[in-house]
Amino acid sequence: MKNLFSPRRIHLLQASAILGFFSLMTLSVLAQSNPSPGKPQTKPVWITGAIIHDAVNPPYPGVIGFDKGEIVYVGRGAEIRLDAVNSEIIDARGQHVYPGFIALHTLLGLYEIESVRATRDHTESGTLNPHVHALIAYNSDSRIVPTVRNHGVLLAQIAPEGGLISGRSAVVQLDAWNWEDACIKAADGMYLQWPSMSNSTGPRAPSAEEQNKARNLTLGSLEQYLNEARDYHLQNPNNDPSGNQRPINLKLASASGLWNGQTKVFVRVGDAKGMVAAVEFFARWNLKPVLVGAEEADQIQDWLAAQKIDLILTKVHRLPNRDGDPVYSAYDAPARLARAGVRFGFSMDGAWNQRNLPYQAGHAVGFGLDTLRALQALTLDAARILGIEGRYGSLEVGKSATLFLSTGDALDMRGNNPTHAFVDGRRVNLDDKQKALYRKFSEKYEIPAR
Repeated sequence: MKNLFSPRRIHLLQASAILGFFSLMTLSVLAQSNPSPGKPQTKPVWITGAIIHDAVNPPYPGVIGFDKGEIVYVGRGAEIRLDAVNSEIIDARGQHVYPGFIALHTLLGLYEIESVRATRDHTESGTLNPHVHALIAYNSDSRIVPTVRNHGVLLAQIAPEGGLISGRSAVVQLDAWNWEDACIKAADGMYLQWPSMSNSTGPRAPSAEEQNKARNLTLGSLEQYLNEARDYHLQNPNNDPSGNQRPINLKLASASGLWNGQTKVFVRVGDAKGMVAAVEFFARWNLKPVLVGAEEADQIQDWLAAQKIDLILTKVHRLPNRDGDPVYSAYDAPARLARAGVRFGFSMDGAWNQRNLPYQAGHAVGFGLDTLRALQALTLDAARILGIEGRYGSLEVGKSATLFLSTGDALDMRGNNPTHAFVDGRRVNLDDKQKALYRKFSEKYEIPAR
């Protein structure tokens, strides 16, 4: 008789059970429906009595109105006579209104459960992947997205990872049916990982000569790609092969936006030496990179300001990189960069922790950063870095009505409590999985509702 319980069969059964468990867990999470996206605005909305944080001026009490998804009035409202019949009026006395916060350099919507490979779609194999689009991998039904919206984050730049050239990022709004609806700006940037300019040490580290050779090979391959991509663009400015009867080279054509100004270069680099090397490297092609991470930017802040280099600061809540630095050196670095005249935005690693993005800025305020400057790093300056400042990033007439109301200071986790949110004038449903679980177990254990 065949042994149904041989060691090999038992191992296969165990493996199948584990895979089945994770598959069911993944499907159960993904199968839960999110709140439906808001419907298009049908009549004017007026928010009265709120403290307006327009990201341009210091806060002031006033009125903001929007219609058909566009802001039509921002001011103190003394001259406004509201039509209560044909408009929706929100009495926001005691509340604060902000532009929607922008999450820069994020994996939001690109993975769901970090430990389950089937829900991660942010990295491609290979070294040079300029043709990879993060946008088409964006999951608008992510259960994480509503939890992030509930902290005022309404826009995001989703960026791929891996390799030397990771691929192209995109800007999305966080209340959409699918990635096509979510798209605000496709292929806004090309993301690269800059090699370390310092040699590793230790008993198992390669020799300095070997590390220098590997670094030079990496930068040589990047230089070769950029030269070929620029030449290809000059020969095919519209990526039209009809003139020479040859097919489009997707890898080379993907860099066309770099040469016509539609796409920026985003370089992940943290050390000061690497930042200088990256800026000087791309200057050979008249490209000005945005430096992502930039943990040691405060060492060269005056040079960065003179070069007009934008930064995306990914970690304010961290320990110092350098021995001997004060423990708060990362906390007050944004204030020092701002005083030097460097423009920057804030970012958080991963996806779910984007909900802590506003509090990175708030923490920097506690260590000397001007409050308006901190707000701009989440809104207007972030929009400028992404090239969408004409439509988003501040509360000004003619711009998108992408904003939210909070009962308190949105940069303080104790005060940030959004009660209303709008994306392009559409009202956002602020329910999420965490709120649903709170209601469920409040009922079970008879906890009074908050």
